Amino acid sequence: MKNFLISGLLLMLATTLAYAGGYRVGAQGQRALAMGHAGVGVVNSAETAFFNPSGLVYLEERLTISAGITGVFSDVKWQNTSTGQFAETQQDPGTPFYFHAAYKVNEWLSLGLSVSTPYGSSVEWEKNWPGSHLVNDIELAAIYIQPLVSVKLSEHFSIGGGPIFVTGNVNFNRNANRTLTDEEGNRSNITIDDSGVTNTGWSASFMFTPVEELRIGFNYRSEILLNSEGGEATFSDFPNSTLTPQNGTTAFTATLPMPAELTIGFAYEMNEKWLFAFDYQRVYWEVYNSLDIDFASPNIPTSVNPRNYKNASSYRFGAQYLATENLSLRAGYYFDESPVQAMYFAPETPRNDANGYTAGLSLQVSEKFAIDASFLYLRFKEIDASYDFYTENGQNVPFAGTYKSSAFLPGIGVTYKL
Repeated sequence: MKNFLISGLLLMLATTLAYAGGYRVGAQGQRALAMGHAGVGVVNSAETAFFNPSGLVYLEERLTISAGITGVFSDVKWQNTSTGQFAETQQDPGTPFYFHAAYKVNEWLSLGLSVSTPYGSSVEWEKNWPGSHLVNDIELAAIYIQPLVSVKLSEHFSIGGGPIFVTGNVNFNRNANRTLTDEEGNRSNITIDDSGVTNTGWSASFMFTPVEELRIGFNYRSEILLNSEGGEATFSDFPNSTLTPQNGTTAFTATLPMPAELTIGFAYEMNEKWLFAFDYQRVYWEVYNSLDIDFASPNIPTSVNPRNYKNASSYRFGAQYLATENLSLRAGYYFDESPVQAMYFAPETPRNDANGYTAGLSLQVSEKFAIDASFLYLRFKEIDASYDFYTENGQNVPFAGTYKSSAFLPGIGVTYKL
């Protein structure tokens, strides 16, 4: 019975760690975000460092810098349609940021640096909500740091890319199961925490410009595995029993995969006023087939957690209009497929297929300085879903309900050229 209980506790502990790959935040540039986050064929600022490094060599200025921050205001509602139970998330906004820089060495060579947070958000449910045995709250962040090189091989073709260094952290809490308390009636709970988890990857890209008005882009970002080896798992408010874990802290190891991404697309400058862009992105989520958690305590068995994610695509459309010499207006739309399959819908990654509607502008304050702003409204498709892999007392206990999710992402940034 002890092994059944502990296995059930650790199974859901493993699923929450998958949140690091199950939620992707697309906010790596205000200009691109305002155009539906389409940027693989666009060259208009140092944001190109993230979306397509091979385009950096086409920037005209010696030094170009783009930096910004976005607020993520998300709302998730859950309801059990059979019992009428209701809950919703309540949390402070996430704040993904970016810093991109490009330096033009000569006409055929540029160097760059990209720092961004493509993975990072938080979810906090109401205390003691019906799914608290799956998750109470989670916070995570992964920072990508990438030095870059961009080389023009001919008048029409360039390549670029470089190594990626990633550092991440995660903090997660949930109740042990649906009813377990200590002798004073406090709900038993588990907290995991780790920071400074690092690894490396790489990216490669090219840009083809068959005519002056058309740029075709390709960018590939490799899979990166974050190996957590020094994290702490804390068990608290457990009753004094040989059937439950002892209160205290133990180390754990786990591997958190971040999937590879392939993006292709184009940007077409119809005339001096109008620019249109399209990106297709394929994210190889199938790397989330299973996640294993190994605890240092010999009394706590390794937990194997099936995820069975599927590869998913996103389709991005954007337009830019030069209203005046100093004002550019942008708008866009994208459709983002969810990698989560039926029976695997867990409340720590409450996402489904989504439609994103974007808008924004750039105001050229001076010859060297511009202010960039964007806004995204993200609407997730309402879904009746369940997670069928929670185990309690040796039996699977599915957790099901109707999820309604949406998010608002206002962002502000600056572009500096020298």
